Amino acid sequence: MKLATWNVNSLNVRLPRLLDWLVAVRPDVVCLQETKTEDSKFPRADFANAGYVPHFAGQRTYNGVALIVRDGIGPVTDIVTALPDFPDEQKRVIAATVAGIRVVDFYMPNGQAVDSEKYRYKLDWCRAASAFLAGELARHPTLAVAGDFNIAPEDRDVHDPDLWRDQVLCTDHERAVFRGWVALGLADSFRLFEQPEKTFSWWDYRQLAFPKNRGLRIDHILLSPALASRCSGCRIDRNARKAERPSDA
Repeated sequence: MKLATWNVNSLNVRLPRLLDWLVAVRPDVVCLQETKTEDSKFPRADFANAGYVPHFAGQRTYNGVALIVRDGIGPVTDIVTALPDFPDEQKRVIAATVAGIRVVDFYMPNGQAVDSEKYRYKLDWCRAASAFLAGELARHPTLAVAGDFNIAPEDRDVHDPDLWRDQVLCTDHERAVFRGWVALGLADSFRLFEQPEKTFSWWDYRQLAFPKNRGLRIDHILLSPALASRCSGCRIDRNARKAERPSDA
């Protein structure tokens, strides 16, 4: 299975580019985040014309996640669109079993600033997500967890570690969440392979951050042992960020 994750930062704005990318790359499953699209307005027909079936949990203006599944790859079952025992109006989770592989798509909260209520919400959300993943991994030996995690796991995932130290996305508490998921048995697929230094998935829109490569790696795909042993490669498609009106990741 060819699995991809993409924070599109408004599906309405970037739909044509996403559709062109689907035709060119032909992934089997794409985990989208920040679709910012109500379910009633999700462009099902556009994806169908490209040979894909979308499954989604959206809301107007903010958040929203979707699994875009190539038509004919296999059945899509047991769809979940919320963390158990964590009441939340924000649409940040969708999971489904696709052709026998459990796929979890997360759009984790940003956290804004370490002294903010949004940061506390992020840590609460992460605790609930950790419990959810432990249960999913126990039930599904073939498990992939993908999405915009809003966590740079290590200093090598940050263009300037000193600048970002103790800042949101790079705090010890956030990194401990990522380490906890790895401790469950989930492997960081990107680190299964040799990668070029200073490889990032997110760049600020301001101050020429992208051409200067002043970025962070905050978008991830984690794999259960059964899938990690079968993984043949993982890369970040930097070219997708070069087009007009780029998305976050």
